[in-house]
Amino acid sequence: MDQLEGVLDGQKIAYFSMEIGLNNEIPTYNGGLGVLAGDTIRSSTDLNVPLVGVTLISKKGYFRQKLDEAGRQTEHPEDWDPNRYMKMLSTHVSVNIGGREVKIGAWLYENKSPTGLKVPVILLDTDLEVNDPQDREITHHLYGGDQVYRLKQEIVLGMGGVRMLDALGFNIRKYHMNEGHSSLLTIELLNRDGMNSKKVKQLCVFTTHTPVEAGHDKFSFDIVDQLITDEEIQRLLRKYGGKDWKLNMTLLGLNLSNFINGVAKRHRDISAEMFPGYKIEAITNGVHSYTWTCQCFRELYDRYIPGWANEPELLVRVHGITDSEIWNTHMKAKKQLIDYVNRLKNTDLDYDSLTLGFARRSTGYKRPKFIFQDIKRLKRINSKGRIQIIFAGKAHPRDHEGKKLIEEIFKHIKELENEIKIVYLENYDMELASKITSGVDVWLNTPQRPLEASGTSGMKAAHNGVVNFSVLAGWWIEGCIEGVTGWSIGPHPSEDWSPEETETLEKDDFYNKLEYVIIPTYYQARNRWIRIMNNSIGMIAYYFNSHRMVHHYVTNAYL
Repeated sequence: MDQLEGVLDGQKIAYFSMEIGLNNEIPTYNGGLGVLAGDTIRSSTDLNVPLVGVTLISKKGYFRQKLDEAGRQTEHPEDWDPNRYMKMLSTHVSVNIGGREVKIGAWLYENKSPTGLKVPVILLDTDLEVNDPQDREITHHLYGGDQVYRLKQEIVLGMGGVRMLDALGFNIRKYHMNEGHSSLLTIELLNRDGMNSKKVKQLCVFTTHTPVEAGHDKFSFDIVDQLITDEEIQRLLRKYGGKDWKLNMTLLGLNLSNFINGVAKRHRDISAEMFPGYKIEAITNGVHSYTWTCQCFRELYDRYIPGWANEPELLVRVHGITDSEIWNTHMKAKKQLIDYVNRLKNTDLDYDSLTLGFARRSTGYKRPKFIFQDIKRLKRINSKGRIQIIFAGKAHPRDHEGKKLIEEIFKHIKELENEIKIVYLENYDMELASKITSGVDVWLNTPQRPLEASGTSGMKAAHNGVVNFSVLAGWWIEGCIEGVTGWSIGPHPSEDWSPEETETLEKDDFYNKLEYVIIPTYYQARNRWIRIMNNSIGMIAYYFNSHRMVHHYVTNAYL
């Protein structure tokens, strides 16, 4: 096929993900899951791993966030033109949804590495004239609509994705499901391979990303039977994915995969408790080093650590860079962020104050209001050493609690406006994430344990010498050496405390360390602070990167 010249050579790993953050201009991602998928694509390209990505086109994106003066969020479509970034392929396949044949087209995006290598990504599209109007909208909104809309999307991604790869002529060695959204591909493989479940298991890899029960897609069989009318498929779904009268997409993936992994060591253990009887491995997440290192630190590493971008483990040699160069480079990044925020918000953040960053999806378990639990004490801490705080993050359109949290942060911003400078930036995306994670002094992370599977924003911060201050959850359990690579908040997960006791300990530890350790170190022991910045790079970034992660997938799951 001329349109795929050079793309079809050899066997491929098919990497299925509902969202993939290809770049900031292509809004086919929401947050951590999609950005991680994009980093997986980027590292696979750099390392010449024979991967092909499969996702949905999401022509109206996730949404563009607008916040009014009270922090009330409204959502707006983020229309974009795929023709600017990729090419439409001539091949079409179809799936049956609710008794109707739905045609699926495909776009080809080629991710290119500075090394000249490429990895193809296939983006599935139902917005074709031949389809009914309701079916044309299936691939419009990322995570949009209700349960019926979501299951339609998952039929297109899983079943349609396998059919599209076959129709295009790809020779697939393994099918990697990045979360349960694509688990229906297992049913397609069963049908294709004569119901040989052992063969299908050998073909499939499943990565679970959430220890939150609500994060696992489940559909009532009333909805399933309404949309998937084939009785044999209905039987298979009940056999491999049925539980509590619902189709559990995670269970479907687990039952038909030979390799299953969580995204951090602690997450592996939690997943094993959630799904007893399954052998679950751990491959801790990482971030794409070159993408998430700001320009001024890229230039510094280029001078002292040639080859770091394609061999991030070389960042262990950062100790050869002088403290003054580390600090001056950080201040360049901080100045760029502060100038950007001041222009955008017409505020007066300064370069010298200790700047804390908190930016991620606004939802209850991430506890974005954690720092405001004791306003009186926060004011006292600020009097000992000035702090300023930069927030950002979207709430899912149906997450009313998440929206309320943003409004409450805005109230605190107003309440403290004459004492502590605080801003909340709207429409958090990859570009803004890069600015914040490289420009603040401290990266704050306060999830409710054990609900954070891994997290990756702190890894991005570490690539830029930004210091982590985080609850011991997800990847930070593996990355934190107290006072050496950053600071923890609260007790270690191995300690046996009730949830109420844990919250009290976390609150006390947070304010105590901020007041008696972090602020004095930043303002009065700058050499010690820079040593922690140096360790963030040489002891965290060198390991918590997606090149190492992809190496582990290749050796443990793909070969």
